[in-house]
Amino acid sequence: MYTAEELTYCAQRIASEDCQQSYRRLFHWFYKPLQQFAAAIVRSREQAEEIAADALVNVWRNRRQLPQIGNLRIYLYVSARNIALNYLKKQHRQSTLSLDDMMVEMGPVALNPEQLFISAEMVNRVQLAVHQLPPRCKLIFKLIREDGLKYKEVASILDISVNTIDNQMAIAFRRISQAIHLHTGPVKQGMK
Repeated sequence: MYTAEELTYCAQRIASEDCQQSYRRLFHWFYKPLQQFAAAIVRSREQAEEIAADALVNVWRNRRQLPQIGNLRIYLYVSARNIALNYLKKQHRQSTLSLDDMMVEMGPVALNPEQLFISAEMVNRVQLAVHQLPPRCKLIFKLIREDGLKYKEVASILDISVNTIDNQMAIAFRRISQAIHLHTGPVKQGMK
């Protein structure tokens, strides 16, 4: 993972020095998350790989404009979304993005040291519960929990309200807690 400072530093070096090492680092950080995001839209792993690469190549092509981009992470996700939607339009399959029709591929759940004490059965229950979330809910959960995006960033990327993000995360937490039989009261919301 990377920090905001590292991302800013890489973007500055790419824009001002044509630094290929910084670009490779940026590519490494974002390729897989963008590929998974695009795959949820186009439902084709091969096409999603091309979309992720295209979004990142566009950064290199337009590197002189990087200083004007307020949030590079959101810019990359929106770029991948737009490329994916253009692909769908060319295929005459779909002209609008329906979050409920997206197929989301979840990576393994990252565990911190505290979570390592959870039994294998509990981890399996959590992964199964996440896998069974509705597509929109699963996509939002993945972008926030796996990709580390904030609620406002996901709302901007998916062009939906922060309240929708909040509601979908509440649904995800409720279903996961039910799957692992946690009935300890209301679910706490993540950072917005």
